[in-house]
Amino acid sequence: MHPQLSDKRIVCREFIQALDACHASNWARLTGACNQEKDKLNQCLRKERVERSSRNRVHAKEQRRKTETAWRELHEND
Repeated sequence: MHPQLSDKRIVCREFIQALDACHASNWARLTGACNQEKDKLNQCLRKERVERSSRNRVHAKEQRRKTETAWRELHEND
């Protein structure tokens, strides 16, 4: 199992399992027979990454707004 997939076990589990099962056959792995499974896994991982980035962006904007509000309140007393 690739280390970068260790935290994705829950999200894309079925795609990881399908790729692992395909890679069990060295011949299939070497001849490109697992490409479809790999593409599906990549799509799943990309979707998860985009969703995570979107959540992080929203959280960062909220934190930035709170920080700016705190700075405004701090400087109002000057």
